Amino acid sequence: MTIRVLLADDHALVRTALQMVLTDADGVEVAGEAGTGDEAIRLTRELRPDVVVMDIRMPGMDGIEATRRITAEPEPPRVVALTTFDDDEYVYGALSAGASGFLVKDMALEDIVAAIRAVAAGDALIAPSVTRRLIELIVKRPEPAVAAPALDGVTEREREVLTLIGRGASNAEIADRMHITTATVKSYVGRLMTKLAARDRVQLVIVAYRTGLVVP
Repeated sequence: MTIRVLLADDHALVRTALQMVLTDADGVEVAGEAGTGDEAIRLTRELRPDVVVMDIRMPGMDGIEATRRITAEPEPPRVVALTTFDDDEYVYGALSAGASGFLVKDMALEDIVAAIRAVAAGDALIAPSVTRRLIELIVKRPEPAVAAPALDGVTEREREVLTLIGRGASNAEIADRMHITTATVKSYVGRLMTKLAARDRVQLVIVAYRTGLVVP
C-alpha cells in the first residue's frame, strides 16, 4: 500500500529536498505541497493524504494551529511536525495539537522517511534529541479538553501494557517482558487506543502519565 504524503513548509528548497528523497522511496509518494498552514488544511481536505509533514514556523497560520485543525477533521491523516528548532514549547504545541511525531530538520533525510513510514503504521515518533522532558511538560500542563479518560474499562493486563508504553518500551520489548507475541501486543495497543480514544502511541504515553501509571 502506497503512503501518500503532503509536504507543508514555507521554504521551497526544503519541500524539494524532501520530495526528491520521498520520490525515490518505495511505497511512498508525494501527494501535494503546501507553503502555508491554510493551504495545508485545504490540500488535506482535497487530497486526503495518509501523512502530513508539517513545518512548525510558517507565515500566517503556523503549523501548530494547522495541525490542530487537520487532526480535528473526520478520519484525519497522521501529522509529523518538522522544524529547525528543538524547543520544549514547539514540542508541547505540536503534540498537544495532535501530531504523532516531532522531528528536527537536521536529521538525515533517510531517517525522516523512516519516521513517515512509522507514523503511517500507527507508531509515534519523537526525535532522539527530544527527551522525556517533553512528556513531563505535557503532564504538568494538562488542558481540560484533553484530560486523560478514566481507566475503569481497562483490564489489568492492558494496564500493564499501557505502563510499559508510558515508559517508552517498544512492542518487541513489551512482548519480551510480558512473555507474549508482538502480535498480541499490537492487539492490546489497538484495544487501548479504542478504549481511551487515543489517536496514537503519543497519546497513550500521555495517558499513562496523567493517570499515574508512570510517575515522572
